[in-house]
Amino acid sequence: MKFTAKQIASILEGEVEGNHEETVSKLSKIEEGEKGSLTFLANPKYNSYIYTTNASITIVNKSFVPEKEIKTTLIRVEDAYKSFSTLLEYYNNVKNNKVGRENPSFISESATIGSNEYIGAFSYIGENVRIGENVKIYPNSYIGDNVTIGDNCIIFSGVKIYSETVVGNNCKIHSGSIIGSDGFGFTPDENGEYKAVPQTGNVIIEDNVDIGSNSTIDRATLGSTIIRKGVKLDNQIQIAHNVEIGKNTVIASQTGIAGSTKVGENCMIGGQVGIVGHISIGNNVKIQAQSGIGKNLKDNEVVQGSPAFGYSDFNKSYVHFRNLPKIITTLNKLEKESSSQKNQNE
Repeated sequence: MKFTAKQIASILEGEVEGNHEETVSKLSKIEEGEKGSLTFLANPKYNSYIYTTNASITIVNKSFVPEKEIKTTLIRVEDAYKSFSTLLEYYNNVKNNKVGRENPSFISESATIGSNEYIGAFSYIGENVRIGENVKIYPNSYIGDNVTIGDNCIIFSGVKIYSETVVGNNCKIHSGSIIGSDGFGFTPDENGEYKAVPQTGNVIIEDNVDIGSNSTIDRATLGSTIIRKGVKLDNQIQIAHNVEIGKNTVIASQTGIAGSTKVGENCMIGGQVGIVGHISIGNNVKIQAQSGIGKNLKDNEVVQGSPAFGYSDFNKSYVHFRNLPKIITTLNKLEKESSSQKNQNE
């Protein structure tokens, strides 16, 4: 699809400088811009590229002052980076605005689906499912019995949502994710064989949650595993049974959180973090990548390492970690000199 500079400026509340009817149909980096593409300039380090780019339209800050002639049509806005992000979101919404029901797919007669829906081919929607307005369910998705999905949600291809799951409004669940599978609950019998403990709870995902590809969120043993409003999960994340993630917390890929742990609000958790079960992590906590968390963390803590400890202390200690071979060599030398001195004195 094509957009003119005038249309883009209208979306962004910007001002066109150049050809108002210039058209674009794709996006590009400013250094790789070509005819028919739209780009942006926000970082002054890239200023030189605006004089050589072949992009047809470039979004710039209102404060930008060119030092020489430029070929590209400009759209001036208050914040070029923010405006470009807004445009990307708008473009995605237009691109993903599919409607209708494709065949073959199975939709239970007891399911209720709101207007302006999209149900992709080979999707399965079970009994008593409740789906809101403007929901897009892409091909090969599975929606189990008694699932509720709010308005304006996007369920991408290959997502599996098990029975009883509740999904709020404005959520995105990316391909390959599994929501509501059994928690890892087993108990040994008298013969030492492990028997599964029935997982009878569910998963609740509140509004404005994004879940990356191939992530798994287990249903609770009893009660609910809860992902609060505004949480953003990266790809390949494991959330175990009865975990609760506080609102607006963000978690990077390959992090695993064991059962019944409570994570607070506005936390930032790096990639490949491991968190044990049955602990509490406070609000506004920052956990650096590859950390291992084995105890409770208070509000506002910043930690790193495995087992993790204070980020500032970790950085100070790391200097000594790196110098440890040199320190050992020095200690051995001092020990030999001390021993030699002692022998001479005797």
